[in-house]
Amino acid sequence: MAREKKIDLLSQVRETIAKYEIFNPGDKVVVGVSGGPDSLCLLHLLNRLQEELVIALHVAHLHHALRGEEADEDAGFVENLATSWGLPCTVEKRDVPGYAVREKLAIEEAARQVRYTFLAEVAKRVGASSVAVGHNADDQVETIIMHWLRGAGTAGLRGMCPVQRWPLPGIDLRLVRPLLEIPREEIEAYCQEQGLKPRFDRSNLDTTYYRNRIRHELLPLLEEYNPNIREVIQRAALIIADDHDYLAREGQKAWEKVIKETEGALVFDLKAWEELLPSLQRQLLRRAIHKLRSDLRNIDWVHIEEARRAIGEKPAGTEVTLPRGLCLFRSYDIFVIGDMIPIPEMPLIEEEIKIAVPGRTPLPNWHLITEVLEQGKEEALNNQDPWQGYFDLDRVGQDLILRGRKPGDRFQPLGMRGRSKPLREFMIDAKIPHHIRDKVPLVVSPQNIVWVAGYRIDERARVTERTERVLKIWFQKRGRDGENG
Repeated sequence: MAREKKIDLLSQVRETIAKYEIFNPGDKVVVGVSGGPDSLCLLHLLNRLQEELVIALHVAHLHHALRGEEADEDAGFVENLATSWGLPCTVEKRDVPGYAVREKLAIEEAARQVRYTFLAEVAKRVGASSVAVGHNADDQVETIIMHWLRGAGTAGLRGMCPVQRWPLPGIDLRLVRPLLEIPREEIEAYCQEQGLKPRFDRSNLDTTYYRNRIRHELLPLLEEYNPNIREVIQRAALIIADDHDYLAREGQKAWEKVIKETEGALVFDLKAWEELLPSLQRQLLRRAIHKLRSDLRNIDWVHIEEARRAIGEKPAGTEVTLPRGLCLFRSYDIFVIGDMIPIPEMPLIEEEIKIAVPGRTPLPNWHLITEVLEQGKEEALNNQDPWQGYFDLDRVGQDLILRGRKPGDRFQPLGMRGRSKPLREFMIDAKIPHHIRDKVPLVVSPQNIVWVAGYRIDERARVTERTERVLKIWFQKRGRDGENG
C-alpha cells in the first residue's frame, strides 16, 4: 500500500528519546548494527542526532557464523560504513551453532544470548552506559504474540520496553530501543529516502524459525480478520504496560510484607500470602523464581498455577518442583522457595546416641548437656525454653539415649492426663514439618519416650512435688557464647 504522506522519522525518534529519557548528555552508546534496514536506519538517525543529544556512538556488529559468505559480506559492509561515517566500530565472530549445541538451545535463543553477551562486552570495553538496538513496532507485535502463545503474564504481554535493564544477569547496562514505536514500512521508506542500502538477510524468510512463522504466516492471517490488528495489539500493550507498572508497585509493597529473604531461599508468610489477590500472588511467585534464577527467561503459567494450588490446597509437607532445580516447600505457617527443602535451625538426629548423665554429649553442631539438680523444682516450673527440659531423675533414670522416631512410637504428652498418643499423630498436631519428623531428637529411657525435644515432655517424666532430684537436659549450639565444643 502506498504511503499517503512523508513521515518525519527524525522528529519522531527525537520525541521518543525525550519521552522515555533514553539518553543523557555525555552518554557513550553502543549501537548494535546487523546491516539490515532497522539497525541501519537507527544508526543513521542517531548519527544525525549525536551532536544535538551530546552522545558518542560506537558501532558493534556480531558475525554469528550462520550464513557463510553472506555473513562475511555483512560484517565487511558494517565495518566500511562505520569508517565512512567516522564512527568507531567493533566487529567480531562467534560460533553460535557450537554454542547452541553445547547449551542445548534452539538456534534463535542461542543467537540471542551470544549477541547480548557480545554487545555487553563491547559496552564494557568502551565504557558505554547503554546499548541501542533497532527493534521496531512490528517486532513489538510479533514479540507480544510470541509471549501470548507461550502463556505469559502482564510482564510478557506488555512487550518490549523502550528502556530496560540488561536481559542477561549480573550486567549493569541499559538496553534501549529508539525505533520501538516506528512501523517497519516507515523504516524501509526512510532508508530509501536517505539513499541507504541495507543488507538483506535471507534467514528472515525461513519459516522454520518461530518468529518468522508469526511474521509471514500468522499475522497475515490475523489481518484477514482485522486489518488493523497490529495497531490493536500495540494499543493493548500500552494498556497492559500501565497495568503492569501499577501491579509492580503493589507487588513491591506485598513483597516487603510477605517475604523474608535468606541465603539461597525466600520465605513466605502463609497468612499474609492468603490475604493477597491472585494477581499479586502470581506476581510474587514469578518475581521470586526470577530472583533466584535471574537468567531464566520464560516462567510458564503451569508452574505458577501448580505452585498456587499447592500453597492453597495441599497439606503441610507438600513439595513442588519449579524450573531450573528450584523447589517450593509448604509448611504450616510458611512456604519456602529455594534450591532445596529448608532445614530449620535445630538439632536433628541421624543415628542413636547414648546420653552422658550427667555430662556433655557432642552432636553435629550442637551439644546435649545434662545436669542433676538437688533444688530444681522452681526452675522447672518457670522454664520457657523449648530446648531445655526438666525431669524427675528417679523416674527416668540415667540410662538414656537420643534417637529419631521409629514405627509404632507412642508417648504420653504432658497435659493429656496420662493418655497415650501415637507419636505420628502428635507430630502432625504439633505442625512439625514432614521432612524433619524422622530426625526430631527424642530422649528415650528403657521404658518410654521421655521428651520430644523442642516440643513436649512425657507426663510420666515431669517434675512433681514429690520429686527429690531434678534432671536438667538442654541443647546448646556450638559456638554460642564462646562455646566451641
